[in-house]
Amino acid sequence: MKYCERCLYPENHALNIIFDKSGVCSGCRVHEEKYTSNWEKKESELGDLLSQYKGRPGSHYDCVIPVSGTGDDFFVVDLVKNKFGLNPLLATYNTHFNTKVGIRNLARLISKLDCDHLNSTVGPETIKEITKITLRKFGDMYWHVLAGSQTFPVQVATKLDIPLIVWGVNGWLDQVGMFSHHDRVEMTKKVRKEHAMRGFDAEALIGESEKVTKKDLQAFTYPSDAQLETSRVRGLYVGNYIFWDSQKQIENMIEKFGYETNAQERTYNSYESIHCFNNASVHDYVKYLKFGYGKVCDHVARDIRLKRRTKEQGHALIKKYLTVKPKALATFLDWLGISETEFFALVNPHRDQAVWGQDDQGNWYLKNSILDIQPFSESENDLGVTDPREYKITPLLEIERPTDEYILMGRTYMDERNFKAVEG
Repeated sequence: MKYCERCLYPENHALNIIFDKSGVCSGCRVHEEKYTSNWEKKESELGDLLSQYKGRPGSHYDCVIPVSGTGDDFFVVDLVKNKFGLNPLLATYNTHFNTKVGIRNLARLISKLDCDHLNSTVGPETIKEITKITLRKFGDMYWHVLAGSQTFPVQVATKLDIPLIVWGVNGWLDQVGMFSHHDRVEMTKKVRKEHAMRGFDAEALIGESEKVTKKDLQAFTYPSDAQLETSRVRGLYVGNYIFWDSQKQIENMIEKFGYETNAQERTYNSYESIHCFNNASVHDYVKYLKFGYGKVCDHVARDIRLKRRTKEQGHALIKKYLTVKPKALATFLDWLGISETEFFALVNPHRDQAVWGQDDQGNWYLKNSILDIQPFSESENDLGVTDPREYKITPLLEIERPTDEYILMGRTYMDERNFKAVEG
């Protein structure tokens, strides 16, 4: 197993990655474009694109922005509405795994940026059955979240005749360099299926359970080619036009709008994924069980590229978080109605044998692991540290525990007195 000489990413990354003769990965090389691109010109280009959709005759909304209440969402909505002057309609797919802090942040986003908002919630029993199917078939307990969050905004845009969807960063570009910033790749039906969905669309679930019909999968069924052709919907990634630096952007949103942060079980990044009980816990644990790496590796790679951590510091964080079994797993198993033994029986067939082996007793162990690389030697590929910074933990209005129950629908409030968030 090869690991990037610079950012420590593994060659079996699920999004695919390549290494050059120096042992540096494609994600690092594409990241270098951030320091050679004319971002002032790119931002001007974005402004010109957005102006074409501003104030269209006969339409109240200029664009749709997919949101879940993350710090990145605050940044994109603030940019589109307050800097470029568009009137967005916000669209949210309900993950069913909502946290208290996530619900508050989503309410804060809608209220403080004064935007109209639509929310899609699929029946809980349907979601549980779909999760059982995708765990067995794909080794993925998060399929419905990825499918729903990348389908509902497009359904909204198509049905309401809003021809523009504004997404944040292109994750496949930012993580593994699948594209260049200069390609200006847009969100399309093909991109969604091949990359976000790993090739498994809603049609792949038909016939897998008597409890899940084609009608039940409507929330995950992308508009037809005919509908897309009629509505002419296009999806722009802001990250193609703005120097995307999530940490700096979210810290600005903390100061500007009071975005709350929270500690995570399996990573040191307290800004991202906190809206969801499972994104950085059980979902990420499954990724580790399958591929031998996790979200902490994503965050370390980014921080190394942004010259905020050395390889040694990043490696120490990976060793601290990568193998953590999340406390939230018990909550997920109770929600889904399966045992831990059943959970591992569903996940184990999907382990990558390039990084996982079994001993004579059938116990799984990591081979060629990033955890075993030590010590590091100095390399010309090392970037050094020029902007060291830590992730902030803001005060929470309510205590949040990994073992709390999921919130399907939650009260929303803007301060600790509203709706009796505290007694008094």
